[in-house]
Amino acid sequence: MTVESQRKYFLSLTKLSKQISQMTKETFGEYVRRLREERNLPLRKVAAQLDVDTSTLSKVERGERPMSIDYLKPLSQILKIDYKELQVRFLADSINANYGKLEYLADGLGEVINQIKKNKK
Repeated sequence: MTVESQRKYFLSLTKLSKQISQMTKETFGEYVRRLREERNLPLRKVAAQLDVDTSTLSKVERGERPMSIDYLKPLSQILKIDYKELQVRFLADSINANYGKLEYLADGLGEVINQIKKNKK
């Protein structure tokens, strides 16, 4: 790896780390609740459209239960938001909640990115 490519790699990791930090100020559940309330969608109606109990969705919004990835696409359609944005928020919150205190998280994320790039080839 050249010095220039190492510099670019470090800058991209720093940018990724800052983005995750900004997104994690609001948990995924808080984000979902805010969007739902901004759209004046009752909890029970969103839960019904997702075919889950109201209590289950309420627990997701309060951070007491993780959301299944199977509900991300339909939730993005219900809330009328970009699926990519919702998925990125979900991933950022999950990673931060589980691994946010690890000293070498950015290095690990960089390694994951490299592996994903290799697998796409």
